[in-house]
Amino acid sequence: MWATERDVDEQALQQLRNIAALPWVHGLRVMPDVHLGKGATVGSVIAMEHAISPAAVGVDIGCGVSGVRTNLFAHDLPDNLHSLRSAIESRIPVGFHSHDENVDVKALGLERGWQSFWSKFRDLDDGVQYLETRAQAQMGTLGGGNHFIELCLDADDRVWLTLHSGSRNIGKELADIHISVAKGLPHNQDLPDRDLAVFFRDTAEMAAYRRDLEWAQEFALRSRAVMMGLFKRIVEEHFDGHDVTFDEPINVHHNYVAEEQIDGRPMLVTRKGAIRAGSGDLALIPGSMGTGSHVVRGLGNPASFQSASHGAGRRMSRTAARRAFTRNDRGAAAIAAQLGNVESRRDAGIIDELPEAYKDLHSVLEAQKDLVEVVQHLRTVLCVKG
Repeated sequence: MWATERDVDEQALQQLRNIAALPWVHGLRVMPDVHLGKGATVGSVIAMEHAISPAAVGVDIGCGVSGVRTNLFAHDLPDNLHSLRSAIESRIPVGFHSHDENVDVKALGLERGWQSFWSKFRDLDDGVQYLETRAQAQMGTLGGGNHFIELCLDADDRVWLTLHSGSRNIGKELADIHISVAKGLPHNQDLPDRDLAVFFRDTAEMAAYRRDLEWAQEFALRSRAVMMGLFKRIVEEHFDGHDVTFDEPINVHHNYVAEEQIDGRPMLVTRKGAIRAGSGDLALIPGSMGTGSHVVRGLGNPASFQSASHGAGRRMSRTAARRAFTRNDRGAAAIAAQLGNVESRRDAGIIDELPEAYKDLHSVLEAQKDLVEVVQHLRTVLCVKG
């Protein structure tokens, strides 16, 4: 466990006890950004040899982050980034909004495997077949909550593009369907928390879940690639005299399932709010709104099942944050104090995403210095939220 018990609230601790008590669990690892989730705790890594709990993946299947370094420097940026933020918000839908027309992925160089991917939609659970048009319109859209698009600067003042998003509504619908199926299975009736219901390997229910899960994970990966392609195109247009170039992207899931060797045995590993940190693996660990991210390299520590945290982790629930930051009409002051000079929207809709609602990312990284090494700290200069 890479968090001390005193830093984890009692409800989250009880969730962890419930997970550890499942008879099918080979091992549980707890990341330093751990906090309460539905069924399984956010910041948990669970290895099972013959089973998967859909709640241990979460409802935003394939949620993750992407980052790309550019050849731009801080001195290339204008003093006011408002027009750039407006351009991003007009081209990449946020919140509940979708694209009016499907994105031209060929123009972005992302057409490889596109038709094959969408042809598999007809194989998904019958309960989502009516959602294909909506899913296509949400491909390459941000969503809301803690999802973001950011322009950042590293220690050398190089400009980075980063974003955080998942599988949108289609991922949630698929997750909800399979969690409901799992709860109804006989072997899950006496669990301490039926949200932890599992599927067994080599069953029809597991096969159906893995099929839909893998499709949703690919949706999330492709959606981030589409958004990053649009983001890059916007940056090129705004800096058309600079011949902007982009390095290879970092694109990683932090809500997903993988088959891995654990303690010399093949395991089904679920990471919910956790990243793989194999030896040499590059990843991105974001902080809270406007506080930046860290590019990290995994150290391959087997003790953590080669995993690390996915971010800072919430310190307050959304309700508690709204209550704390709007008390005595101090909402505007809280936004100004916590966001500083970051170019961002500053209305009541972001109040529960302010930095003080989250744990300190530097402390989270310090707690896992045996899991990852920091390659770069990226400080935010522009932030788009849903």
